[in-house]
Amino acid sequence: MNTLRGTRARSADSTPSVSRSLRASLAPGAATWVLAQQCAVRGLVALKFLAIGRILGPGAIGSVSVALLAVAIAESLSDTGLAQAVVQRPQAPARGELGAVLTALVARGVCVALVLLIAAPFMAAQFHLGGALLVQMAAALPLARALASPSYYVAQRERRFAHIAAIEIGAALLDCCAGLAFALSGAGAYSVLAGMLLGESLKSALSWLVFAPRPLLSPRWSGIGDYIDFSRWIWAGSVVNLVLNQFDKVVVGRMLGPAQLGAYQMSSRLAQLLLADAAIALAQYLFPTFAARYRTDANEAARLVKRWLVLGTCTVALVVVALRLLAMPLFAWVLGPQWLPAVPLFRIFVVNMALGALIAVLVAYLRARGDARAVAQASAMQVVVLIAIVPWAVHRWGAAGIAWGMTAGLATAGLWMLYRTFSSR
Repeated sequence: MNTLRGTRARSADSTPSVSRSLRASLAPGAATWVLAQQCAVRGLVALKFLAIGRILGPGAIGSVSVALLAVAIAESLSDTGLAQAVVQRPQAPARGELGAVLTALVARGVCVALVLLIAAPFMAAQFHLGGALLVQMAAALPLARALASPSYYVAQRERRFAHIAAIEIGAALLDCCAGLAFALSGAGAYSVLAGMLLGESLKSALSWLVFAPRPLLSPRWSGIGDYIDFSRWIWAGSVVNLVLNQFDKVVVGRMLGPAQLGAYQMSSRLAQLLLADAAIALAQYLFPTFAARYRTDANEAARLVKRWLVLGTCTVALVVVALRLLAMPLFAWVLGPQWLPAVPLFRIFVVNMALGALIAVLVAYLRARGDARAVAQASAMQVVVLIAIVPWAVHRWGAAGIAWGMTAGLATAGLWMLYRTFSSR
Protein backbone atom coordinates (compact mmCIF):
# COMPACT_ATOMS: atom_id res chain seq x y z
CA MET A 1 0.00 0.00 0.00
CA ASN A 2 2.80 2.40 0.85
CA THR A 3 4.44 1.63 -2.47
CA LEU A 4 1.20 2.29 -4.33
CA ARG A 5 0.66 5.57 -2.51
CA GLY A 6 4.25 6.57 -3.30
CA THR A 7 3.75 5.79 -6.98
CA ARG A 8 0.55 7.83 -7.06
CA ALA A 9 2.29 10.71 -5.31
CA ARG A 10 5.14 10.71 -7.80
CA SER A 11 2.63 10.60 -10.65
CA ALA A 12 0.73 13.52 -9.20
CA ASP A 13 3.98 15.44 -8.73
CA SER A 14 5.02 14.78 -12.34
CA THR A 15 1.76 16.09 -13.79
CA PRO A 16 2.36 19.74 -12.79
CA SER A 17 5.94 19.40 -14.05
CA VAL A 18 4.75 18.29 -17.50
CA SER A 19 2.15 21.04 -17.51
CA ARG A 20 4.75 23.66 -16.63
CA SER A 21 7.07 22.36 -19.34
CA LEU A 22 4.29 22.55 -21.91
CA ARG A 23 3.38 26.08 -20.88
CA ALA A 24 7.04 27.11 -21.05
CA SER A 25 7.40 25.71 -24.59
CA LEU A 26 4.35 27.72 -25.69
CA ALA A 27 5.29 30.95 -23.92
CA PRO A 28 5.45 34.00 -26.25
CA GLY A 29 9.25 34.11 -25.94
CA ALA A 30 9.91 30.40 -26.44
CA ALA A 31 12.08 29.07 -29.26
CA THR A 32 9.14 26.88 -30.28
CA TRP A 33 7.55 29.82 -32.09
CA VAL A 34 10.73 30.65 -34.00
CA LEU A 35 11.07 27.06 -35.16
CA ALA A 36 7.37 26.90 -36.07
CA GLN A 37 7.73 30.13 -38.02
CA GLN A 38 10.76 28.87 -39.84
CA CYS A 39 9.17 25.55 -40.77
CA ALA A 40 5.96 27.18 -41.96
CA VAL A 41 7.47 30.17 -43.78
CA ARG A 42 10.31 28.29 -45.45
CA GLY A 43 8.00 25.44 -46.29
CA LEU A 44 5.55 27.81 -48.00
CA VAL A 45 8.35 29.62 -49.84
CA ALA A 46 9.77 26.29 -50.94
CA LEU A 47 6.37 25.07 -52.12
CA LYS A 48 5.93 28.26 -54.11
CA PHE A 49 9.32 28.26 -55.83
CA LEU A 50 9.47 24.53 -56.45
CA ALA A 51 5.95 24.44 -57.90
CA ILE A 52 6.50 27.54 -60.04
CA GLY A 53 9.91 26.21 -61.07
CA ARG A 54 8.34 22.97 -62.21
CA ILE A 55 5.58 24.85 -64.07
CA LEU A 56 7.73 27.52 -65.75
CA GLY A 57 11.23 25.98 -66.00
CA PRO A 58 14.75 27.41 -65.44
CA GLY A 59 14.34 30.38 -67.81
CA ALA A 60 11.51 32.01 -65.88
CA ILE A 61 13.19 31.39 -62.52
CA GLY A 62 16.37 32.93 -63.89
CA SER A 63 14.50 36.05 -65.04
CA VAL A 64 12.90 36.50 -61.63
CA SER A 65 16.30 35.95 -60.03
CA VAL A 66 17.70 38.89 -61.97
CA ALA A 67 14.90 41.15 -60.72
CA LEU A 68 15.43 40.02 -57.13
CA LEU A 69 19.17 40.40 -57.62
CA ALA A 70 18.63 44.07 -58.44
CA VAL A 71 16.59 44.50 -55.25
CA ALA A 72 19.24 42.73 -53.17
CA ILE A 73 22.01 44.94 -54.54
CA ALA A 74 20.12 48.16 -53.86
CA GLU A 75 19.03 47.11 -50.37
CA SER A 76 22.52 45.95 -49.39
CA LEU A 77 24.10 49.22 -50.48
CA SER A 78 21.55 51.18 -48.44
CA ASP A 79 21.30 48.95 -45.35
CA THR A 80 21.06 51.21 -42.29
CA GLY A 81 21.49 48.48 -39.67
CA LEU A 82 18.87 50.24 -37.55
CA ALA A 83 16.80 47.09 -37.01
CA GLN A 84 19.74 45.28 -35.39
CA ALA A 85 20.65 48.39 -33.40
CA VAL A 86 17.15 48.55 -31.89
CA VAL A 87 17.52 44.94 -30.70
CA GLN A 88 21.08 45.25 -29.39
CA ARG A 89 20.93 48.68 -27.67
CA PRO A 90 20.78 48.42 -23.84
CA GLN A 91 17.84 50.84 -23.51
CA ALA A 92 14.50 50.33 -25.23
CA PRO A 93 13.71 53.08 -27.78
CA ALA A 94 11.17 55.80 -26.99
CA ARG A 95 8.38 56.74 -29.41
CA GLY A 96 10.37 59.69 -30.70
CA GLU A 97 13.38 57.50 -31.44
CA LEU A 98 11.13 55.00 -33.22
CA GLY A 99 9.78 57.90 -35.29
CA ALA A 100 13.32 58.77 -36.36
CA VAL A 101 13.97 55.12 -37.26
CA LEU A 102 10.76 55.09 -39.32
CA THR A 103 11.78 58.27 -41.15
CA ALA A 104 15.15 56.78 -42.05
CA LEU A 105 13.64 53.48 -43.22
CA VAL A 106 10.95 55.11 -45.37
CA ALA A 107 13.50 57.46 -46.94
CA ARG A 108 15.68 54.48 -47.73
CA GLY A 109 12.78 52.54 -49.27
CA VAL A 110 11.77 55.42 -51.52
CA CYS A 111 15.35 55.96 -52.69
CA VAL A 112 15.88 52.26 -53.42
CA ALA A 113 12.63 52.08 -55.41
CA LEU A 114 13.58 55.11 -57.50
CA VAL A 115 17.06 53.75 -58.21
CA LEU A 116 15.61 50.43 -59.36
CA LEU A 117 13.10 52.14 -61.65
CA ILE A 118 15.87 54.16 -63.26
CA ALA A 119 18.25 51.20 -63.55
CA ALA A 120 15.64 48.72 -64.86
CA PRO A 121 16.41 49.16 -68.61
CA PHE A 122 20.14 48.74 -67.98
CA MET A 123 19.61 45.58 -65.91
CA ALA A 124 17.31 44.12 -68.56
CA ALA A 125 19.89 44.72 -71.29
CA GLN A 126 22.83 43.35 -69.32
CA PHE A 127 21.06 40.14 -68.27
CA HIS A 128 19.17 39.44 -71.49
CA LEU A 129 15.68 39.79 -69.97
CA GLY A 130 13.95 41.11 -73.09
CA GLY A 131 12.16 43.85 -71.11
CA ALA A 132 12.47 46.02 -68.00
CA LEU A 133 9.03 45.35 -66.49
CA LEU A 134 10.20 42.59 -64.12
CA VAL A 135 12.80 44.84 -62.49
CA GLN A 136 10.36 47.76 -62.39
CA MET A 137 7.80 45.56 -60.66
CA ALA A 138 10.43 44.41 -58.16
CA ALA A 139 11.10 48.06 -57.27
CA ALA A 140 7.90 48.06 -55.20
CA LEU A 141 9.30 45.42 -52.81
CA PRO A 142 11.70 47.66 -50.81
CA LEU A 143 9.00 50.32 -50.54
CA ALA A 144 6.49 47.82 -49.12
CA ARG A 145 9.09 46.66 -46.59
CA ALA A 146 10.00 50.21 -45.58
CA LEU A 147 6.41 51.00 -44.62
CA ALA A 148 6.43 48.42 -41.81
CA SER A 149 6.32 49.75 -38.25
CA PRO A 150 9.72 49.79 -36.48
CA SER A 151 7.88 48.46 -33.43
CA TYR A 152 8.35 45.11 -35.15
CA TYR A 153 12.02 45.32 -34.11
CA VAL A 154 11.02 46.22 -30.56
CA ALA A 155 8.96 43.02 -30.53
CA GLN A 156 12.08 41.09 -31.59
CA ARG A 157 14.03 42.79 -28.83
CA GLU A 158 11.38 41.80 -26.29
CA ARG A 159 11.31 38.23 -27.68
CA ARG A 160 7.63 38.31 -28.59
CA PHE A 161 8.18 35.43 -30.98
CA ALA A 162 4.59 34.15 -30.95
CA HIS A 163 3.23 37.40 -32.41
CA ILE A 164 6.06 37.66 -34.92
CA ALA A 165 5.51 34.07 -36.05
CA ALA A 166 1.79 34.66 -36.64
CA ILE A 167 2.51 37.66 -38.87
CA GLU A 168 5.31 36.00 -40.81
CA ILE A 169 3.29 32.83 -41.43
CA GLY A 170 0.26 34.80 -42.56
CA ALA A 171 2.33 36.85 -45.00
CA ALA A 172 4.07 33.73 -46.36
CA LEU A 173 0.74 31.94 -46.82
CA LEU A 174 -0.65 34.84 -48.86
CA ASP A 175 2.59 35.01 -50.88
CA CYS A 176 2.48 31.29 -51.68
CA CYS A 177 -1.23 31.08 -52.54
CA ALA A 178 -1.22 34.24 -54.65
CA GLY A 179 2.00 33.27 -56.47
CA LEU A 180 0.69 29.83 -57.39
CA ALA A 181 -2.67 31.25 -58.46
CA PHE A 182 -0.98 33.76 -60.75
CA ALA A 183 1.35 31.07 -62.16
CA LEU A 184 -1.51 28.71 -62.95
CA SER A 185 -3.43 31.56 -64.58
CA GLY A 186 -0.56 32.17 -67.02
CA ALA A 187 1.19 35.18 -65.44
CA GLY A 188 4.62 33.59 -65.96
CA ALA A 189 7.61 35.00 -64.11
CA TYR A 190 5.51 37.93 -62.82
CA SER A 191 3.61 35.53 -60.55
CA VAL A 192 6.59 35.25 -58.17
CA LEU A 193 6.85 39.01 -57.69
CA ALA A 194 3.08 39.48 -57.40
CA GLY A 195 2.90 37.02 -54.52
CA MET A 196 5.87 38.62 -52.78
CA LEU A 197 4.35 42.09 -53.03
CA LEU A 198 1.07 40.96 -51.51
CA GLY A 199 2.85 39.12 -48.70
CA GLU A 200 5.12 42.08 -47.82
CA SER A 201 2.15 44.48 -47.88
CA LEU A 202 0.21 42.29 -45.45
CA LYS A 203 3.22 42.01 -43.14
CA SER A 204 3.69 45.80 -43.07
CA ALA A 205 0.00 46.41 -42.38
CA LEU A 206 -0.11 43.88 -39.53
CA SER A 207 3.02 45.34 -37.93
CA TRP A 208 1.07 48.57 -37.35
CA LEU A 209 -2.03 46.80 -36.07
CA VAL A 210 -0.34 44.39 -33.65
CA PHE A 211 2.79 45.96 -32.19
CA ALA A 212 3.29 48.83 -29.75
CA PRO A 213 4.56 51.40 -29.03
CA ARG A 214 3.65 53.02 -32.31
CA PRO A 215 6.26 55.51 -33.54
CA LEU A 216 5.54 59.18 -34.04
CA LEU A 217 4.48 59.69 -37.64
CA SER A 218 5.88 63.18 -38.21
CA PRO A 219 9.20 63.11 -40.11
CA ARG A 220 12.09 63.49 -37.69
CA TRP A 221 15.80 62.73 -37.48
CA SER A 222 16.58 63.64 -33.88
CA GLY A 223 17.18 60.71 -31.56
CA ILE A 224 18.77 58.44 -34.13
CA GLY A 225 22.38 59.34 -33.44
CA ASP A 226 22.84 56.78 -30.65
CA TYR A 227 22.10 53.96 -33.11
CA ILE A 228 24.62 54.99 -35.74
CA ASP A 229 27.83 53.81 -34.05
CA PHE A 230 26.59 50.22 -33.97
CA SER A 231 24.64 50.28 -37.23
CA ARG A 232 27.54 51.57 -39.33
CA TRP A 233 29.24 48.19 -38.92
CA ILE A 234 26.04 46.49 -39.98
CA TRP A 235 26.07 48.67 -43.11
CA ALA A 236 29.72 47.82 -43.75
CA GLY A 237 28.93 44.14 -43.41
CA SER A 238 25.96 44.48 -45.76
CA VAL A 239 28.07 46.12 -48.46
CA VAL A 240 30.67 43.39 -48.22
CA ASN A 241 27.98 40.71 -48.13
CA LEU A 242 26.59 42.21 -51.32
CA VAL A 243 29.74 41.09 -53.10
CA LEU A 244 29.71 37.74 -51.35
CA ASN A 245 26.06 36.86 -51.93
CA GLN A 246 25.47 38.37 -55.36
CA PHE A 247 28.85 38.23 -57.14
CA ASP A 248 28.38 34.64 -58.27
CA LYS A 249 24.86 35.29 -59.53
CA VAL A 250 26.00 38.37 -61.46
CA VAL A 251 28.75 36.36 -63.16
CA VAL A 252 26.48 33.43 -64.05
CA GLY A 253 23.59 35.61 -65.22
CA ARG A 254 25.75 38.01 -67.20
CA MET A 255 27.87 35.35 -68.92
CA LEU A 256 25.49 32.40 -69.27
CA GLY A 257 21.99 33.93 -69.38
CA PRO A 258 18.72 33.48 -67.43
CA ALA A 259 18.34 29.72 -68.01
CA GLN A 260 21.75 28.88 -66.52
CA LEU A 261 21.15 31.39 -63.73
CA GLY A 262 17.85 29.65 -63.01
CA ALA A 263 19.58 26.26 -62.58
CA TYR A 264 22.30 27.83 -60.43
CA GLN A 265 19.79 29.73 -58.32
CA MET A 266 17.44 26.79 -57.81
CA SER A 267 20.23 24.46 -56.67
CA SER A 268 21.39 27.12 -54.23
CA ARG A 269 17.86 27.82 -52.99
CA LEU A 270 17.06 24.13 -52.48
CA ALA A 271 20.29 23.62 -50.52
CA GLN A 272 19.49 26.69 -48.43
CA LEU A 273 15.98 25.43 -47.76
CA LEU A 274 17.19 22.03 -46.57
CA LEU A 275 20.14 23.30 -44.52
CA ALA A 276 20.73 27.00 -43.91
CA ASP A 277 17.18 28.24 -43.39
CA ALA A 278 16.80 26.43 -40.10
CA ALA A 279 19.98 28.09 -38.84
CA ILE A 280 18.79 31.50 -40.05
CA ALA A 281 15.56 31.03 -38.10
CA LEU A 282 17.52 29.87 -35.07
CA ALA A 283 19.69 32.99 -35.32
CA GLN A 284 16.54 35.12 -35.08
CA TYR A 285 15.97 33.49 -31.70
CA LEU A 286 19.62 33.42 -30.64
CA PHE A 287 20.45 37.08 -31.37
CA PRO A 288 18.06 38.59 -28.78
CA THR A 289 18.68 35.61 -26.48
CA PHE A 290 22.47 36.05 -26.57
CA ALA A 291 22.03 39.82 -26.17
CA ALA A 292 19.81 39.42 -23.09
CA ARG A 293 22.16 36.82 -21.58
CA TYR A 294 25.26 38.93 -22.33
CA ARG A 295 23.75 41.96 -20.59
CA THR A 296 23.42 39.95 -17.38
CA ASP A 297 26.28 37.40 -17.53
CA ALA A 298 28.90 37.46 -20.31
CA ASN A 299 30.46 34.16 -19.22
CA GLU A 300 27.14 32.33 -19.38
CA ALA A 301 26.55 33.75 -22.88
CA ALA A 302 29.95 32.36 -23.95
CA ARG A 303 29.09 28.92 -22.58
CA LEU A 304 25.74 29.03 -24.35
CA VAL A 305 27.27 29.72 -27.76
CA LYS A 306 29.70 26.82 -27.30
CA ARG A 307 26.82 24.42 -26.74
CA TRP A 308 24.98 25.65 -29.82
CA LEU A 309 28.09 25.34 -31.99
CA VAL A 310 28.77 21.73 -30.94
CA LEU A 311 25.15 20.76 -31.56
CA GLY A 312 25.10 22.57 -34.90
CA THR A 313 28.31 20.98 -36.16
CA CYS A 314 27.09 17.45 -35.49
CA THR A 315 23.70 18.14 -37.07
CA VAL A 316 24.88 19.75 -40.31
CA ALA A 317 27.53 17.08 -40.88
CA LEU A 318 24.86 14.36 -40.92
CA VAL A 319 22.54 16.40 -43.15
CA VAL A 320 25.30 17.15 -45.69
CA VAL A 321 26.16 13.48 -46.12
CA ALA A 322 22.50 12.52 -46.59
CA LEU A 323 21.74 15.29 -49.10
CA ARG A 324 24.78 14.61 -51.26
CA LEU A 325 23.76 10.95 -51.51
CA LEU A 326 20.11 11.72 -52.32
CA ALA A 327 20.69 14.66 -54.69
CA MET A 328 19.83 12.92 -57.98
CA PRO A 329 16.49 11.35 -56.96
CA LEU A 330 15.57 14.50 -55.05
CA PHE A 331 15.86 16.72 -58.14
CA ALA A 332 14.16 14.18 -60.40
CA TRP A 333 11.19 13.80 -58.07
CA VAL A 334 10.74 17.42 -56.94
CA LEU A 335 11.61 19.44 -60.04
CA GLY A 336 11.63 17.02 -62.94
CA PRO A 337 14.28 15.91 -65.46
CA GLN A 338 14.76 19.42 -66.89
CA TRP A 339 16.55 20.36 -63.65
CA LEU A 340 18.98 17.40 -63.44
CA PRO A 341 21.98 19.39 -64.80
CA ALA A 342 21.86 21.38 -61.54
CA VAL A 343 22.63 18.31 -59.35
CA PRO A 344 26.47 18.76 -59.29
CA LEU A 345 26.01 22.37 -58.18
CA PHE A 346 23.56 21.29 -55.49
CA ARG A 347 26.14 18.90 -54.01
CA ILE A 348 28.56 21.80 -53.64
CA PHE A 349 25.94 24.14 -52.25
CA VAL A 350 24.98 21.81 -49.42
CA VAL A 351 28.56 22.15 -48.14
CA ASN A 352 28.33 25.93 -48.47
CA MET A 353 25.03 26.08 -46.65
CA ALA A 354 26.36 23.91 -43.83
CA LEU A 355 29.16 26.42 -43.30
CA GLY A 356 26.62 29.23 -43.52
CA ALA A 357 24.47 27.58 -40.86
CA LEU A 358 27.35 27.55 -38.38
CA ILE A 359 28.33 31.10 -39.33
CA ALA A 360 24.76 32.28 -38.57
CA VAL A 361 25.21 31.20 -34.93
CA LEU A 362 28.56 33.01 -34.71
CA VAL A 363 27.10 36.18 -36.23
CA ALA A 364 24.22 36.17 -33.75
CA TYR A 365 26.63 35.93 -30.82
CA LEU A 366 29.16 38.51 -32.05
CA ARG A 367 26.46 41.07 -32.79
CA ALA A 368 24.76 40.34 -29.47
CA ARG A 369 27.91 41.30 -27.58
CA GLY A 370 28.34 44.43 -29.72
CA ASP A 371 31.21 43.12 -31.85
CA ALA A 372 29.62 43.77 -35.26
CA ARG A 373 33.06 44.82 -36.52
CA ALA A 374 34.28 41.21 -36.35
CA VAL A 375 31.46 40.16 -38.67
CA ALA A 376 32.35 42.90 -41.16
CA GLN A 377 36.02 41.90 -41.02
CA ALA A 378 35.14 38.27 -41.69
CA SER A 379 33.07 39.30 -44.69
CA ALA A 380 35.96 41.38 -46.02
CA MET A 381 38.27 38.37 -45.75
CA GLN A 382 35.73 36.31 -47.63
CA VAL A 383 35.72 38.88 -50.45
CA VAL A 384 39.50 38.74 -50.70
CA VAL A 385 39.46 34.96 -50.96
CA LEU A 386 36.65 35.08 -53.53
CA ILE A 387 38.46 37.59 -55.74
CA ALA A 388 41.69 35.58 -55.51
CA ILE A 389 40.15 32.19 -56.32
CA VAL A 390 37.15 32.72 -58.60
CA PRO A 391 38.90 33.88 -61.83
CA TRP A 392 41.10 30.78 -61.89
CA ALA A 393 38.31 28.46 -60.69
CA VAL A 394 35.81 29.71 -63.30
CA HIS A 395 38.36 29.18 -66.08
CA ARG A 396 38.96 25.62 -64.89
CA TRP A 397 35.51 24.43 -63.71
CA GLY A 398 32.94 27.00 -64.85
CA ALA A 399 29.94 27.56 -62.56
CA ALA A 400 31.15 24.81 -60.23
CA GLY A 401 34.37 26.78 -59.79
CA ILE A 402 32.38 29.77 -58.51
CA ALA A 403 30.57 27.52 -56.04
CA TRP A 404 33.83 26.04 -54.73
CA GLY A 405 35.29 29.54 -54.47
CA MET A 406 32.36 30.45 -52.23
CA THR A 407 33.20 27.41 -50.09
CA ALA A 408 36.76 28.62 -49.53
CA GLY A 409 35.56 32.11 -48.65
CA LEU A 410 32.96 30.83 -46.18
CA ALA A 411 35.53 28.64 -44.45
CA THR A 412 37.89 31.60 -44.06
CA ALA A 413 35.17 33.85 -42.64
CA GLY A 414 33.98 31.15 -40.27
CA LEU A 415 37.45 30.54 -38.87
CA TRP A 416 37.96 34.26 -38.22
CA MET A 417 34.61 34.63 -36.42
CA LEU A 418 35.34 31.48 -34.42
CA TYR A 419 38.64 33.03 -33.31
CA ARG A 420 36.94 36.31 -32.34
CA THR A 421 34.17 34.46 -30.49
CA PHE A 422 36.57 32.72 -28.13
CA SER A 423 39.21 35.45 -27.82
CA SER A 424 39.02 38.16 -25.18
CA ARG A 425 37.61 41.44 -26.38
